[in-house]
Amino acid sequence: MTPVPPQRDDTHAAPAPATADATASPRDDADETADSAGPHTQPSRDQDAPEREPRDAAPAAAATPNSDWQRLPARAIPLCTIDISLALALVAGIAGTVLGVLVIGKFVALASGLTGALFGAGVGMWIGFRRYRNTLWRLDEHGFAVRRGVAWRRETLVPLARVQHLDLKHGPLQRMRGLATLVVHTAGTRHSAVAIDHLDADDAQRLRERLGRQLDHEDDEA
Repeated sequence: MTPVPPQRDDTHAAPAPATADATASPRDDADETADSAGPHTQPSRDQDAPEREPRDAAPAAAATPNSDWQRLPARAIPLCTIDISLALALVAGIAGTVLGVLVIGKFVALASGLTGALFGAGVGMWIGFRRYRNTLWRLDEHGFAVRRGVAWRRETLVPLARVQHLDLKHGPLQRMRGLATLVVHTAGTRHSAVAIDHLDADDAQRLRERLGRQLDHEDDEA
């Protein structure tokens, strides 16, 4: 009897080969292409962005010469104090002498007068120094201004259009110390002339030239 070979079981079919998904999105394809191409390097923002120019600083306003208050030179201190010191020394010396004669006696009147003179000179020096410290001047686009006063401060402004003529004076003591007095004659103002004593001689000359140029300019326009 011939044996029958076993029949092959067709119920277990081999799995079908995997096929590419036809419905894959283009975005997935692009991602796969980018991955295969290697890492993508983004351009630096600093390289692509235009170079930012530094912000220009605001131009500084041109400073007007002598736009701030100017003080008298230090070598003017003796001349600012000598006149008031001598005046107070004389008054206090006479008062001390009279007081010594009336109260103590004529034998000590000289010492009393000398003490009063020294006291008056000291007070005069203090007042003169305060006067020096409180005498200021300024020249700007508004005009020539002078500020002075110890107990009562007073400021005088002379507009450039009001200047009539100028005087420059040099006393003997002023010449020895390189100082000068500037007198500004005005028109149509409360004070017919404004004088400032013991200016530096060079500053006084520059002020005279500056104010004089203004006068020449107005004469040319007239």
